[in-house]
Amino acid sequence: MAAAGTATFFAAAPGVVAGVVPWALTGWHEGDPGAPVPARVAGWALVVAGTAVLVAAFVRFAREGRGTPAPVAPTEVLVVGGLYRYVRNPMYLAVLSVVAGQALVLWRPVLVAYGAALAVAFVAFVLGYEEPTLRRRYGAGYDRYRAAVPGWWPRLRPWTP
Repeated sequence: MAAAGTATFFAAAPGVVAGVVPWALTGWHEGDPGAPVPARVAGWALVVAGTAVLVAAFVRFAREGRGTPAPVAPTEVLVVGGLYRYVRNPMYLAVLSVVAGQALVLWRPVLVAYGAALAVAFVAFVLGYEEPTLRRRYGAGYDRYRAAVPGWWPRLRPWTP
């Protein structure tokens, strides 16, 4: 059940935010065919890395958390393994990585602006909804985790609960 819900949410959330909306903004057409090759290579690296992080995080929610990242079907336990030992918000960072990568691959400034707007929206959502909700749901365990693991800039060494 957790796997099915997680897969559905994967398509509905990051699939739309990092797939459908960038496509709607660009039609996947290049802005400048003469864009620097190193920028395009870096862009592809960001897209691939961001996608891998997203998949790993979603799988972890289903396996470790026994739930989904969706607010309507939260995990039974707080997810603190894998990449969550380094940073509290790897999914948001991964989506931003994918969009930044698309901006470089396609050389489209509209995707840079979209990524900046997404970053603001993500931070507002985390601060206004997600963190208070996690604090209520997981209590002192979340407070310890939050104190030890940064939200947006990864630790160099993994946190051990």
